[in-house]
This record gives sequence, C-alpha cells and structure tokens, in this order.
Amino acid sequence: MLWRALKELPTEGTHFRKQAPIGPYIVDFFCPAKRLIVELDGGHHNDDETAKHDHERQEWLEKEGYRVIRFWNSEITADLNAVLERIYVEIYGAREAEAVALKHHRRR
Repeated sequence: MLWRALKELPTEGTHFRKQAPIGPYIVDFFCPAKRLIVELDGGHHNDDETAKHDHERQEWLEKEGYRVIRFWNSEITADLNAVLERIYVEIYGAREAEAVALKHHRRR
C-alpha cells in the first residue's frame, strides 16, 4: 500500500527505491536524493532482540549520513495520508513547500 502511494508522491526529479541495499542492510524504502530511509515495522519489532537490532541498524545508518523515519504497519492502514504527509515534510521541510526537482548524485 505504501509503495503504491510513494510512487504517486510529488517528488519531482527523484524517486523511492523499494528494498534497497545500503551497506550491510536492506532498507524498506529509500529516497537517494534526500538520503531518506522509510522503515515499516510490524508487531514483532516490539520484541527485545528485534528492537535492539533495529536500534543498532538505525544508529549505523545515521552515522553514515542517512535519515531514518519509522512507521508501524498499523499507521499505514489507519491513516496513510498522515504517513505520506510526514514523508513529504521530511523531503521538503514543510507541508506547504512546493515540490521541486531533486537531484540524486551517486557516491563513488
């Protein structure tokens, strides 16, 4: 559901990748132009071991210069518009911001 919605989000000149490899990890969704990672968590992410792994993973990604935002699966089904609004704000800085062309530069 989120993947279909992300493809329609007005992100001029860029896109999201699904199941993108970054370092030793595979992230759920990745916007290269903004180095933004969107992670979806199900109920099993409440388990101590899984939560610890998620924390270590997020710490590593942030040290590498990525921004990580997380949503519960239930948030996607309950209020997809609010989730998309949060993602838009993370990309452009404000709800009222105009979608402008983003350039993504490959790291070499």
